[in-house]
Amino acid sequence: MQQRLTQELTRFLSTLSEEERIEAINEFRKAIHSVSPFREEPVDCVLWVKNDHISPNDYNPNNVAPPEKKLLLKSIEADGFTQPIVVVESSREEYEIVDGFHRHELGKNKVSLKPRLKGYLPVTCLERDRHERMAATIRHNRARGRHQIHAMSEIVRELSQLGWSEEKIGKDLGMDNDEVLRLKQINGLQELFADRRFSKAWTVK
Repeated sequence: MQQRLTQELTRFLSTLSEEERIEAINEFRKAIHSVSPFREEPVDCVLWVKNDHISPNDYNPNNVAPPEKKLLLKSIEADGFTQPIVVVESSREEYEIVDGFHRHELGKNKVSLKPRLKGYLPVTCLERDRHERMAATIRHNRARGRHQIHAMSEIVRELSQLGWSEEKIGKDLGMDNDEVLRLKQINGLQELFADRRFSKAWTVK
């Protein structure tokens, strides 16, 4: 039964144009994902999306040094895409990057990769609002052990102004309270410390 269905599906896909085939494969993957025992895991559903429908976010504090970026390109050239770009759907069929900015940049622009990728890039989707997306980006970056301090402090500022407590920021970004406080201090904005109690010795007369 399964073998016959697989053969029929293969025959059907072979009758389609390349673009139609990609669209059909994406739809089949989404349908399979909806009933998969692993549907809570985003990587269970990797889709191929046109690269001009994928945009960088405006808050990513990650930075890759030139040697590492060169090695990333070599890895993709030699081994292919082994990690999808993590995105959220910002509008219908438009995606914003949560993690994978450099994979996106290389896959979209490098001549050596264009014939293989055919104008598409692999993505896996999260369902998040903006501030949850920011937290997800930080978690991805910190898991690799790199992030830019000033960009991180800007994210902490924005989350704090949104009303997130230091405890929530620390929990969602994987930081302890002292690290959150230090990032607040970089901005030096009075409103970031509104919920903290200081010794009277700090009072300015």
